[in-house]
Amino acid sequence: MKRTKVVDALKSTNYDQDILVKGWVRSHRSSKAVDFLALNDGSTIKNVQVVVDPSTVDEELLKSITTGACVGVTGKLVKSQGAGQAVEVQCRELVVYGLCPSDYPMQKKGQSFEYMRKYAHLRLRTNTFGAVMRIRHNMAIAIHKYFHDHGFYYFHTPLITASDAEGAGEMFQVTTLDLDRVAKSGEVDYTKDFFGKKTNLTVSGQLEGELGATALGAIYTFGPTFRAENSNTPRHLAEFWMIEPEVAFLDKEELMDLEEDFIKYCVNWALEHCADDLEFLNKMIDKTLLQTLRLVTNEKFVRLPYTEGIRILEEAVKNGHKFEFPVTGWGMDLSSEHERYLVEEHFKCPVIMTDYPREIKAFYMKLNPDGKTMQGTDVLFPRIGEIIGGSVREESYEKLTHEIDVRGMKRESYSWYLDTRKYGSCPHAGFGLGFERLILFVTGMQNIRDVIPFPRTPKNAEF
Repeated sequence: MKRTKVVDALKSTNYDQDILVKGWVRSHRSSKAVDFLALNDGSTIKNVQVVVDPSTVDEELLKSITTGACVGVTGKLVKSQGAGQAVEVQCRELVVYGLCPSDYPMQKKGQSFEYMRKYAHLRLRTNTFGAVMRIRHNMAIAIHKYFHDHGFYYFHTPLITASDAEGAGEMFQVTTLDLDRVAKSGEVDYTKDFFGKKTNLTVSGQLEGELGATALGAIYTFGPTFRAENSNTPRHLAEFWMIEPEVAFLDKEELMDLEEDFIKYCVNWALEHCADDLEFLNKMIDKTLLQTLRLVTNEKFVRLPYTEGIRILEEAVKNGHKFEFPVTGWGMDLSSEHERYLVEEHFKCPVIMTDYPREIKAFYMKLNPDGKTMQGTDVLFPRIGEIIGGSVREESYEKLTHEIDVRGMKRESYSWYLDTRKYGSCPHAGFGLGFERLILFVTGMQNIRDVIPFPRTPKNAEF
């Protein structure tokens, strides 16, 4: 008999028909008269209840089925007599695929997320992480569908690169050299390395994405990126996924329109396609989750120049608001708490902050006529702070090379990038969205390590 997924069994109205369900036992309640198994196969947050007559099953076998055991059940699908489920399965045949000993780490309820991170390979079977991973899948589908429907091309940029898109230098090096031998000699001969020069794992696909935009018009990347940033915080990972659209002939206003439309589409997709999982997370993780998600989809984003944002923060300090990181005035780089104050307390809706000081933004951003600010367009969200970093890109060859020079960067490393400004340059713009930041927001989870299956952080590369 063909297996029926739990999600389909729960929706079925083919009562009194035999079905086969397989999955892992969430709980086992027993009495002399009847046993109840809550069975889940990952297809839904909900379990299907299996009713077992103990007299029809080997007694020792039935006793051995504990939380985490993997079983297959053939039986009749009937309307449920109990509360909480529409249907249940009356067991006729029970097969055990894998028992679960008493030292199963995910047996007990009320375990902390910190504890579960030690068992990232097993935490996926819990209700919370099952919900998060299903939402993660749906967000990936929403991203691809949005860009496909809007005429963008999915563009694959390299993971191994010789350039640093952010200019921060916090990159993982890629090498085939014998590091022990290098350490003894004290010299590095990159001509003997695999690529013949120093290479790293990418921090962003943006620069290569710009090349695609100047040929295909509108592209997006969606892949892993890497930062060797020694940050043990709830918002940082060493390996994470990025979505980076780049569009030719897009100005600042159109870029902000794209950012707002895209993020609202993704949140709406979650509300429409992940209702059961979101309701569970709203109940168990963040009781304001659904309210916050609907706020984002219903409200027009405020468009706020950086200079005005600083004025609002300075006013807040004058009125007695305490920030952990001081508001030092124009030219400061905003921290997450400053961004969240603007979004959560002042405007009470998402904010797109624009026109940042030149000194705190990347070399590739377009300089405003004032010579002091750049056309950045960062989207700030409740609970998260910055969720999107975007900008109009500088299309002038002369201005871009000047910016590279004054920042002490090596022109030769960006010769291929500069060619887009040398040969048929065009106005263009784009943004980057950290996928895990989006999942963090949509799920209500508090730590970014809990929205990726196997987090990579300082001193942690397990599994």
